[in-house]
Amino acid sequence: MSGTEHEPFDDQGFDVDLFVIGGGSGGVRAARIAAGYGARVQLAEEYRVGGTCVIRGCVPKKLMVYAGRFSDEFEDAAGFGWEVGTPRFDWATLKARRDAEVTRLEGIYATNLMRAGVEVVADRAVIEDPHTVRLVRSGTRVRARHILIAVGAHPVKEPLIPGAELAITSNEVFELETQPERILVVGGGYIAVEFAGVFAGLGTRTTLLHRGDRLLRGFDGEIRQALGEAYAKRMDLRLNATVHRLDRRDGAILATLNDGSEILVDQVLVATGRRPNVAGLGLERAGIALDVAGAIPVDRFSQTAAPSIYAVGDVTNRAALTPIAIREGHAFADTVFGGKPWAVDHGLIPTAVFSTPEIGVVGHGEEVARRLYGEIDVYEARFRPMKATLSGRDERILMKIIVERASDRVVGVHVLGHDAGEIIQAVGIAVTMGAKKADFDRTIAVHPTAGEELVTMRTPSVVKQPVAVG
Repeated sequence: MSGTEHEPFDDQGFDVDLFVIGGGSGGVRAARIAAGYGARVQLAEEYRVGGTCVIRGCVPKKLMVYAGRFSDEFEDAAGFGWEVGTPRFDWATLKARRDAEVTRLEGIYATNLMRAGVEVVADRAVIEDPHTVRLVRSGTRVRARHILIAVGAHPVKEPLIPGAELAITSNEVFELETQPERILVVGGGYIAVEFAGVFAGLGTRTTLLHRGDRLLRGFDGEIRQALGEAYAKRMDLRLNATVHRLDRRDGAILATLNDGSEILVDQVLVATGRRPNVAGLGLERAGIALDVAGAIPVDRFSQTAAPSIYAVGDVTNRAALTPIAIREGHAFADTVFGGKPWAVDHGLIPTAVFSTPEIGVVGHGEEVARRLYGEIDVYEARFRPMKATLSGRDERILMKIIVERASDRVVGVHVLGHDAGEIIQAVGIAVTMGAKKADFDRTIAVHPTAGEELVTMRTPSVVKQPVAVG
């Protein structure tokens, strides 16, 4: 492929060496690294620099997750001798401080681009041909040696039902000026689970509705089951259910379900999926056809069917996670402008779900591991965290280690409980390096911690019947 060889930077009729469409995590990283190699880089962003993650995704959402968890902390404090009084939450304060932090981070992103020598254009860019982009507002055409598409994805309300316009998505949720007293969250993936946990923690009467029989499709079956049990204690969890229609009712929203039952709420948050931002991008003018998911097909080096055009991040529908977009952007810049070709390995991705309780995962779940490796050993620990012994909270931690029996290699680690995301980041290093169960066993435990269970489990669990993946 042409992109794997370093090319000298000269004009040859090009205005820039790289034109980046989209100022999110992947595009910003690619632009900065390419500029560091001496490339002339221009980046167009029509909304705000920072993309979904910084502006209306993982960063502001994680701040809201922290806010929602304080309710547990206040309750737990009494068991440790604290007299807290009656806590009171103020939505306006959280919103103002959260929005200020997002603005601060946006400024840092813009400053870093400027310092790297990247020219940022506040405009929408569309593709005219494999080497030309047009800035919509100004009408300016820019000739680029390479074009990188990093426009991300957007939330959708699917399936479309009568009254869908009454619902909001994960974009509009950050614009709410007041805290809803009652909310219906529709969906069973990351976003639905996380926002349901946030609103329940903040005191909103929360209903989480999912069409499947368990939350978080694709995760380990026991983790899914354990999260469902925990959420059923925190909110009104309704599984195997769908919304038939939404209607305005006396200033509120009446949701009619598929079984005829009704729920009256103040807000409906639909979090059932996201789709790549490809509408009106001009891909057809460069000879690029979308795949069945509506995403841009790319090879392992993020190169599209047009050799001069690349794409990274959610618009490619490979792994819709911010760290993946960043890695893909970095790999692209190293490959095309740094003469150091490498590709991102999408096969082993540590990730976290910031539900309450939190989930951290690296590698395969039990069901998938059985299908891939045949004979596996499963090590499992369920226990009450030390903090809960005095707080009295009904809380359990679940940890699983999945081992390929023939090689003793750890092929999956799953944690549900406090700080699971922090734990899995460290464990992810070991699993990525190909650690064996024996390596876990010879690691000294840090006591007393929850994480020590990962190096003290010695006996495989009793073999269970495989759980269907659904």
